[in-house]
Amino acid sequence: MRRTATGTSGAGSAVAAPPASPAAAAGVELPAPASPAAPADPAPRDLRTEFPFQLPRGYVDESGTVHRDGVMRLSTARDELVPLRDVRVQENPAYLSVVLLGRVITRLGTLAMVHDGIVESMFASDLAFLQDFYRQINAEGHTRAAVQCPHCSEPFEVELGGSRLGES
Repeated sequence: MRRTATGTSGAGSAVAAPPASPAAAAGVELPAPASPAAPADPAPRDLRTEFPFQLPRGYVDESGTVHRDGVMRLSTARDELVPLRDVRVQENPAYLSVVLLGRVITRLGTLAMVHDGIVESMFASDLAFLQDFYRQINAEGHTRAAVQCPHCSEPFEVELGGSRLGES
């Protein structure tokens, strides 16, 4: 037996409530009114995921070319977890930053690809710069600390990581 949508009697039939507004009658769904307690969303900020830098000394490749300008992207949870499975990191935890930086540096000079082998061949001053730069961009762009003047007790902030982003 076939049932039609026009049937009005029977245990399974439901009575539709009358539409609440002309828009609802026309089948138009209106958004719910905003809650008066909810603050208005401030203007959306663009999320920066890549940050340019310039190495203090520069990476020297096998042909003698110096590469100083580069780009580092924000780190993901995977970037921080994958190196922990690396045998080199397990044998020497200090190697973690080399592997991690090899994952997040997306460009360095004219090199086709940046990897941990390149990072481990950098000068120590450039490695230290990159470690600090990594901390800065992955900590909301700053490494500031609130301090108090020992003479006048006035509070102020100091930059622990050196200068502004990208400056050496």
